[in-house]
Amino acid sequence: MEQKTENVAVIGAGSWGTALAMVLADNGHRVRIWGHNPAQIEEINAQHTNRKYLPEIDLPELIQGYTDLKKTLADVKTIIIAVPTKAIREVVQKIAAFQSEPLVIVHVSKGIEPDTLLRISEMIEEEMPGELFEDVVVLSGPSHAEEVSLRHPTTVTVSAKNMEAAEKIQDLFINQNFRVYTNPDLIGVEIGGALKNIIALGAGISDGLGYGDNAKAALITRGLAEIARLGLKMGASPLTFSGLTGIGDLIVTCTSVHSRNWRAGNMLGKGQKLEEVLASMGMVVEGVRTTKAAYQLARKYDVRMPITDALYDVLFNGMNPKDAVDGLMSRRKTHEMEDLEDILGAD
Repeated sequence: MEQKTENVAVIGAGSWGTALAMVLADNGHRVRIWGHNPAQIEEINAQHTNRKYLPEIDLPELIQGYTDLKKTLADVKTIIIAVPTKAIREVVQKIAAFQSEPLVIVHVSKGIEPDTLLRISEMIEEEMPGELFEDVVVLSGPSHAEEVSLRHPTTVTVSAKNMEAAEKIQDLFINQNFRVYTNPDLIGVEIGGALKNIIALGAGISDGLGYGDNAKAALITRGLAEIARLGLKMGASPLTFSGLTGIGDLIVTCTSVHSRNWRAGNMLGKGQKLEEVLASMGMVVEGVRTTKAAYQLARKYDVRMPITDALYDVLFNGMNPKDAVDGLMSRRKTHEMEDLEDILGAD
């Protein structure tokens, strides 16, 4: 049966928000994309391009840019929030200030808020009055915006407390290039999507040090183990971490030059300082902020997270990246099956 088209708002005109707007437009939806840069929005409307974030990509004419948030959301029932984690609260507060009808809110960011240790769906629920949203849905998975905008095959997962809402968003996005699965494990989907950025920083550092594929494979594998250990303590299902938002997202983020977190780690491994790296990136590196939150979560839940601890020391305590990697390799010997039994709940 043909999907009914609708007005959909994408809040955030960066690479990921623009790529998702293209998926929605390919499905026939009328997409309003909001950004705060008037010149960028003018380019989207006049030239149908967004060259800062997606060079050489032509945007469908069903995408219209807005700088006025209230006009963006007029007659819209579903919004996609595609802004960095640190901007989530501010954006949701602005929407709540004028919104009168309930919305289905989809967030596509990957992070955890330091200090409060809240997942993004929890941050949205904290800032948006209950009568103003029907459901909060997360869309996550191994999905670089650059490849989605080229309509390369991509698979992602959607999750929500209300699976009917997740299925609605599945129908909204799914097409022959963009396959969407559902997963009832909201906690696991958000935790896997956020914490893989930490491991990607580590993989980038390892590559920057010239340590090769063996070291990176070890980081990915052991990184998945500590992500799953923490996720289980927080109430996630172990099966989620063997899926798209676990090992799938971890592989793509740790091995691709499209990955901001890998690129940032690579520069750190080559000797650049964190401040220099962040200044040169020009885009948010979510893994830096999430490392702090994961470090705090590990202590709250009493979970062993040696890679996270090492990255925290590099990012916030000035440790030399080589010393951090060498420290990981010289940890006390242990049995690999102990970790797997912890994760799978074996006796």
